[in-house]
Amino acid sequence: MSYVGPDFEPPQPRRPRRGPLTVALAALVPGALLGWLVYETVGGSGDEGGSGQATVRSSSPAASSAPSDDAKEPSASPKAPDTSSASPPAASGPLKGKVVVIDPGHNPSNFQHASEINRKVNIGTNWKECDTTGTSTNDGYTEAKFTLDVAHRMRTLLEEQGATVKLTQDGDRPYGPCVDERARIGNEAKADAVVSVHADGSGTGNRGFHVILPGAVHAGAADTRAIVAPSRDLGERVAGRFVAVTGSAPSNYIGDGTGLVTRKDLGGLNLSTVPKVFIECGNMRDSKDAALLTSGAWRQKAAQGISEGIVSFLRG
Repeated sequence: MSYVGPDFEPPQPRRPRRGPLTVALAALVPGALLGWLVYETVGGSGDEGGSGQATVRSSSPAASSAPSDDAKEPSASPKAPDTSSASPPAASGPLKGKVVVIDPGHNPSNFQHASEINRKVNIGTNWKECDTTGTSTNDGYTEAKFTLDVAHRMRTLLEEQGATVKLTQDGDRPYGPCVDERARIGNEAKADAVVSVHADGSGTGNRGFHVILPGAVHAGAADTRAIVAPSRDLGERVAGRFVAVTGSAPSNYIGDGTGLVTRKDLGGLNLSTVPKVFIECGNMRDSKDAALLTSGAWRQKAAQGISEGIVSFLRG
């Protein structure tokens, strides 16, 4: 599969989907190489979970709303008592009638509830911890803070397109939700698309983003067979637009340069019945990636890229 977007057009029509794996891998090479070239140009060198800042400009007007002062965090959005409640749908827009669920990975208060988040929940294939604290940069900027900020920015962008947007959590609950509840929120919303936002905690020198796709799972309460294909479509579009808007390259340590990884061990994917992907936006433990992740202007680009991928998927 190749990234889908203005800069990543597939070599042949999207439907019917390409079959043999060898063809899929071959099609990914141009997209991955282009992403890498962009990355080098702009200064490149999940768990359930600066000087290197990209300068790629998005063609969308929303990109101009990026904060100019990276040291200032955007004001928190009003907190709703029910974290899965929908935002008021916009009166018009290309996504009117569509429901998008954004899943900000982890919770800022998880670290205060070790026993609760260590409780095991059934993810179909096995049992796994309810949630984790997530990672952080070496300077202490947490993944939970990052994911919530990007989620807020995405919500604004998608609501402007007419979508009804729900968050699985808005920092307004003591911990969690657990990974099984995160999946359930998207399912019960009958979401047209769900994206779980994360940042990785890998070793120094490991850089770039990757999108995690659900594998075909049919075990216990998990049955992803119906969502594997649409989730891949969603993931390819998110990856393509993320490259184009942020200038970031696909991960150099996972995914063989494609920026796409398939996993069967994540409860948030295994238990989903609607199209869903995870995105690890960068590696918080690498100083160059961390410089991007802690930049408000770059987080706006990240939100823009992910949102454009969602819009592309929903509009077909």
